[in-house]
Amino acid sequence: MGIRRLRRLTPILSGICPLDSTYSVARPRWLDKRCWQIMPQPFRAVIFDLDGVLADSEPRWTEIDKKLLAEYGVSYHDEYHRNVLGVSYRLAVEFYKKTFGLSVPTEELMRRRGEIAAEFFASRIGLFPSTRAVIKELRQMNLHLAVATSSVSASARPFLDRHGLTTFFEVILTGEEIERGKPAPDIYLRTAEKLGVPTNECLVIEDALSGIAAGKDAGMRVAAIPDTRFVDAREYEKQADYLLRDLSEIPPLVRHVAAVN
Repeated sequence: MGIRRLRRLTPILSGICPLDSTYSVARPRWLDKRCWQIMPQPFRAVIFDLDGVLADSEPRWTEIDKKLLAEYGVSYHDEYHRNVLGVSYRLAVEFYKKTFGLSVPTEELMRRRGEIAAEFFASRIGLFPSTRAVIKELRQMNLHLAVATSSVSASARPFLDRHGLTTFFEVILTGEEIERGKPAPDIYLRTAEKLGVPTNECLVIEDALSGIAAGKDAGMRVAAIPDTRFVDAREYEKQADYLLRDLSEIPPLVRHVAAVN
């Protein structure tokens, strides 16, 4: 999964120092001593995207949208997924309407997409390995945890319940609760407000460029876990503050940032 499928770009933890544009294969850039002198505040909160971060759902979204569009006589191709990866339901269905010239009302498409997604999340989508262990470890580190997802409540909340994760999160914010979805920063700003944590003390975990943009525009630091089944991880190096292979690297990152402060 993730960067492990690529040529090894950096040692185990491959975070990007926000103010260091040079590249070193000898050690992670976020371990560069030049970064230590300017390292921001330690993290007090970790905010997770759901799809492609906690839930191994991205392969299923191609099936969800294929089923959705088939109901309106449209043939779906997997390459369309890159255009809707991580964005709000509204932006996704508006892309499909424009691409295929559909005259169906946006609200109808959003409703039907949510219904199909709820069916998939109920039985066909699982967690990434180490998800539960990482969440427990972060809670033991006294961090505030939240989920901020473009998915609707009808699919996201039952999924978290089914996997016994709901109680670990102080805030769960879903797509229909926000007027402007990702890549707008609204969902992350609202989540930080609900947590009562300043945005510069929040770490966002994302797998999509649209989500990274949302987190950065909210004034947060963002760790990206690109899923190389769908994206080129190198596209993320210029956008994210940290580039990780999987969830298991989050606790060491949090500890490192705290230690250098």
